[in-house]
Amino acid sequence: MKAMQISSFIAGEYVGVGGRNAFENINPADGSVISHVIEASADDVDRAVQAAKRALKGPWGRLSVPERARLLEKVAARIEERFDEFLAAEVADTGKPVTLASHLDIPRGAANFRAFASVIESAPTKGFTMRGPTGGDVINYSLRTPKGVIAVVCPWNFPLLLMTWKVAPALSCGNTVVVKPSEETPSTASLLGDVMREVGIPDGVYNVVHGFGPNSAGEYLTSHPLVDAITFTGECKTGEAIMRAAAAGTRPVSFELGGKNAGIVFADCNMEKAVDTTVRAIFMNAGQVCLHTERVYVERPFFEEFTAKVSARAKALKPGQPHDKSTTIGPLISAEHRKKVLGYYQKAAAAGARAHTGGGEFRMEGALAKGFWVEPTVWTGLDDGAAINREEIFGPCAHFSPFDSDDEVVARANDSDFGLAAMVLTENLTRAHRIAGQLEAGTCWINSWFLRDLRAPFGGAKRSGIGREGGVHSLEFYTELKNVCVPI
Repeated sequence: MKAMQISSFIAGEYVGVGGRNAFENINPADGSVISHVIEASADDVDRAVQAAKRALKGPWGRLSVPERARLLEKVAARIEERFDEFLAAEVADTGKPVTLASHLDIPRGAANFRAFASVIESAPTKGFTMRGPTGGDVINYSLRTPKGVIAVVCPWNFPLLLMTWKVAPALSCGNTVVVKPSEETPSTASLLGDVMREVGIPDGVYNVVHGFGPNSAGEYLTSHPLVDAITFTGECKTGEAIMRAAAAGTRPVSFELGGKNAGIVFADCNMEKAVDTTVRAIFMNAGQVCLHTERVYVERPFFEEFTAKVSARAKALKPGQPHDKSTTIGPLISAEHRKKVLGYYQKAAAAGARAHTGGGEFRMEGALAKGFWVEPTVWTGLDDGAAINREEIFGPCAHFSPFDSDDEVVARANDSDFGLAAMVLTENLTRAHRIAGQLEAGTCWINSWFLRDLRAPFGGAKRSGIGREGGVHSLEFYTELKNVCVPI
């Protein structure tokens, strides 16, 4: 079967080849070529940004808040109507099991638009009256205005979900966007351009440019002088490069970066629920989740039993064809990422870690033999200074350690350069609330994991990010707050 072509989407049109370079989009499950992606040139990126800038002053800029909200609701509805197309594209790009993508990735992609349509319509206005400096009353009130052209640089692990998590609030606030999806997962961002046209989003409001980071679309976009703000989810090294680019023109940034998330399991937890939650927190999406748990601290009285139960569940995870509903773990995104994760598996072995399960590659058969498969892995036996306990791996693996006291485990959990998320499993809610308040993390789950209210603030502490998004918190980044002062 001939691979399809994916082009950038600029000013309401898909850009043809026209002498541009192309690169292969590979299916991680079997190594096959899904599509050829046309790499955006510097001129293409400039056209996209210019189109976005024009759209700010065009019909989009003249729409009322309710009119924008209705259009975003139409986008959500059209994603749902074209659910099977989005699902097929997402599964092919990522290799993740269809059971995961159909229940999480695509529904959340649509839900993000509905959620932020609701947020912008219900956003409170601010106003107050006060005595002026020379006497007399003064009315002050605040207006939120769009920030402008937003560069949206997206990761590959949840391509549609995390892209729309940024695009939906940006558009709801009246901004325009230029999206740079990961070169690993370009399909759903381009497909969304077709949806934007179908529902009547004006040309130039939503643009997509494909390519890589340095000396390609990513660098061209984040360094463009007409980009007014940059939002990014991905690894810290890339975030640092974007931050340097954003310094020119003092553009604001919103970052969700790496994590080395801790899970704390107390002996008074509900054992079976805790095992279920921990297995999900480590192995969902083959561990390719910024929020996933890579360090697990288990209270000593039941450390051995709990570790054994999680290891047994990990060993039972079933790799296979993504569209097979019995498949419970997918591949890693690329050969390069598999090499990185297996490198950490080798470091763990060399350091003397005990692998209770896993520690290597899955040996797949047939077409899947060319995919990027690694085994789910549980380690014990290393101290907190080991590389696998300090550095983000982003694979289906975690190290388990025993602990003896609340103060000890809080100190160990906080001993990290990262602070994205944490998880506390205990039936003692007084203890849970106390520890949650002490953990240095942007999100702390109690007796749960990956449970999200889209109105709640989301972001990381320390090296895990800058800023908060979600609900009205997104408005702080995607709008400028203007004060209007009127003497009476």
